[in-house]
Amino acid sequence: MMAHAKPKRYLWRGLLLLTASAVALVSYYHYYHREVDASVAYATVSQGTIENLVTATGRLQPRDYVDVGAQVSGQLMEIYVEVGDQVEAGQLLAEIDSTVYLANVEASRAQLRNLEAQMIDRRAQLELADIQLRRQRQLVETRMASQESLQIAEATQRSAAAQVQALAAQIEQTASSLRAEEARLNYSQIYAPMSGTVVEVVARKGQTLNATQQAPTILQIADLSVMTVQAQVSEADVNRLRQGMTAYFTTLGDQSRRWTGVLRRIEPTPQVENNVVLYNALFDVENIQGALFPQMTAQVFFVLERAENVAVVPVSAVMRVEQSRTAEAPGTGNRTAVSGRPGTVKVLTSEGQSEMREVLTGISNRVQIEIKQGLEPGERVLLPAGTTAVMSTSARSQASGMGPMRMP
Repeated sequence: MMAHAKPKRYLWRGLLLLTASAVALVSYYHYYHREVDASVAYATVSQGTIENLVTATGRLQPRDYVDVGAQVSGQLMEIYVEVGDQVEAGQLLAEIDSTVYLANVEASRAQLRNLEAQMIDRRAQLELADIQLRRQRQLVETRMASQESLQIAEATQRSAAAQVQALAAQIEQTASSLRAEEARLNYSQIYAPMSGTVVEVVARKGQTLNATQQAPTILQIADLSVMTVQAQVSEADVNRLRQGMTAYFTTLGDQSRRWTGVLRRIEPTPQVENNVVLYNALFDVENIQGALFPQMTAQVFFVLERAENVAVVPVSAVMRVEQSRTAEAPGTGNRTAVSGRPGTVKVLTSEGQSEMREVLTGISNRVQIEIKQGLEPGERVLLPAGTTAVMSTSARSQASGMGPMRMP
């Protein structure tokens, strides 16, 4: 009995050892070549455009505008335009009561005419004094008049000349005052200083305007053909912006349309709102069709990096990203200009299995990432456990053409 039990015991041990080895081999195989569970999310590598952006909120303002004010005081008699009217430079916009200014002009003109009449008399007296002076000189030469009479004639002539000069200065002063009164009279009629659109009317007909200390504003004219976007950029992002970089925005009324411009200035003076430091970044856009209006809210995007027609995947699909390097193109043995940050992804094969693959990554916008080398459009990459969201193409349009995450 003992002789038969011992070989049987060795046989069972051998079977157990063989079973354990088989389990280990199967586990090893499935670890590196395991089929994908139907509940695991994946995304399809697609080809599209990806952008690395700085986002901000802004307001639209006309690039060129002017506040039209009153330079004289008085009652506003008429306003000939309304908000939205198109006006040309030199067009009459409004009138202020000109009764007082017209009276001042007429008084100054009458005074000037009086002085000009006095000038005629003074010039005649000067001419008479010149004649008498010449006669006295002739009489003195023939010893028919005394030296004293000649001196009297000379003094009379100089007095008459001085009176003419004084009156000429008075006439010049009165003429200058007349020009000032005429200017004030002209200021009672307000003309457009530029062509554009009336975007605001502040004053009302019948209102009394006081221009003693400052010019009261009546209305505002703006050229709406070119609009300026005033984007408020946080202090964390403002150093990433550069003058001349591409920027675009969408409006609340039409988020599908992009308006593109070039960043022309970053204002150095910050605005602090609720302890948040913001800097104004300005760029201009054409508004020939008149679809943009002042004070519209703009969702602004400053393009830091952009790549077109590249392979893109969700950022979560790349499990490891290292420092940038330049890689060799497969099958060439030569170093190429393909540079990027190495990473690894899990690729879903056509047999339904997963395999690890090294890739080179490029631009990332925190949602998607560019794959420069290692993946081709149409391949499928696995996403981390717990990824259940489906990407919206329009809401994540920073990389166009990206396929949605799927749940098989």
